[in-house]
Amino acid sequence: MSFAGVSITRYAGDTATGHAVDVSTASGYHLFVVTDYYLRTKASVPPGKAIASLPFTVGGRRWSIRCFPNGDTSESSQYISLYLHLVDKDVTEAVKVHYSFSFVDEVENQGPACVRAKKAHDFSSCHATWGHKYFWKRDDLEKSSHLKGNCFTIRCDLAVATTFDRFITVPPSSIQRHIMNLLLSKEGTDVTFSVGGETIVAHRCVLAARSSVFKAELFGPMMEGTVASVIQIEDMEARVFRALLSFIYTDSLPDIEVDNVEEREAQELLWLQHLLAAADRYDLQRLKVLCEEKLCKHIAVSSVRTIFILAERHSCGGLKEVCLEFLKTPSNLKEITAAEVFDDIISTCPYLLKELIAKFAS
Repeated sequence: MSFAGVSITRYAGDTATGHAVDVSTASGYHLFVVTDYYLRTKASVPPGKAIASLPFTVGGRRWSIRCFPNGDTSESSQYISLYLHLVDKDVTEAVKVHYSFSFVDEVENQGPACVRAKKAHDFSSCHATWGHKYFWKRDDLEKSSHLKGNCFTIRCDLAVATTFDRFITVPPSSIQRHIMNLLLSKEGTDVTFSVGGETIVAHRCVLAARSSVFKAELFGPMMEGTVASVIQIEDMEARVFRALLSFIYTDSLPDIEVDNVEEREAQELLWLQHLLAAADRYDLQRLKVLCEEKLCKHIAVSSVRTIFILAERHSCGGLKEVCLEFLKTPSNLKEITAAEVFDDIISTCPYLLKELIAKFAS
């Protein structure tokens, strides 16, 4: 995406300053910096009043960003409303435009792939403005890292559809679905596993390509006796092994198999622990980190000891740090002490106490 300049507003109602760049290409992005958020913008701009960026050019048309810090109507007054506005007045034939708004630090939501994935909207003199009435709740913004130094920066990515865009649409990638269908159909499978009393088949080349452990087992010195025989997988549930294979074929964290909806959270916690151990066992680092990320959301007074021990056993440094930060919080520490969980930690997990003390000392 080509850089289309930056606009800065310092006081409510004032004209934006900055530098607008005329981008001749069909795609570009503009940065809109809103400063003095608490002192001026939030307090002085009523609902329905916008602050606007400098006009900038992308794809042969002039555009501006319109930000309503207190919503564009009374019903959205608790939100920031954001709109992309076509400045040109002579546009009778609709211009198809893909656009997206994000905070400048949300890099995962920016760039050509992200903006092209958005639905295209028709901009014209009759319908010059498209956007989001409820872009971001103000309370959430004020608690987030997006608000820095009493200001926030919006990035607007846009791509004007060219002639070939209107007639040629590149379909999304289907390789993930096709490879998963290969596993589900069992076509061409050439390796068999026995796991928890179940027989599961797969493709040895796929497994070897994704896991160094499977590669050594199926093609290395360990392969003797595995070509024709059934490979026994010990100390693992069949549903966990199926989830492991699902990740190997799709590179995505599979959905949990829930037996009892009412106990979903407890079952998910246990399932993630087993899946993380399996990921470590077969050297699937991405799956391991995905499980760590999910487990962070399950850390509580009743589970922190178990999760910490799991993290210690499988060298999950990030997960350990989150557990220690949880324990370090005075309110959590007080609750743990009151629930007599701390005595259990001291007796069964002394190294956790040692690391916690070091955490307090740092």
